[in-house]
Amino acid sequence: MAREDARNAWSAAIPVVPAEVLADIYAHARETYPEECCGFLLGPRDEARVDEVRRCVNEQNRYHALDPERFPRTAREAYYLGGKDLRFLVESFQGPRPVKIIYHSHPDVGAYFSAEDTRAALGREPDDTAEPLYPVDYLVIDAQADHIGGAKLFRWQPQQRAFVQVAEYPGER
Repeated sequence: MAREDARNAWSAAIPVVPAEVLADIYAHARETYPEECCGFLLGPRDEARVDEVRRCVNEQNRYHALDPERFPRTAREAYYLGGKDLRFLVESFQGPRPVKIIYHSHPDVGAYFSAEDTRAALGREPDDTAEPLYPVDYLVIDAQADHIGGAKLFRWQPQQRAFVQVAEYPGER
């Protein structure tokens, strides 16, 4: 994705996430608990809304089993998108319904954009030249054993060189 396209995506209106989309991703977080879920939210290119959930497979346990030194975390603490999902993500940017948000859950620790989330979104450790790999926002779900505590949406702010919270959504029991 060209750097100019990325700047345009991050200056666009914050995507509207309707209640039925939240309900679907909250159900996904409950189904995968106590492990992290992950997926994409898509919508029409020229509209500030998402209307489709694409659940992805969290490949973290598979990669952890293959190489625990390189992948020290399990799916309880991290998510990893496989090749098929990454291909879909990249190809969506050329179509009429791009991925606008990557979502994942944080079991038992709250909805925040962690240092690991930042590193994964940048594809490396943060520094003065790092830019996100994809022109998307990130939604983090607070998944608890007995309820969903809500979710927070984060967006890359080039001036601050950080992901900042731009929206918050209520949870459900």
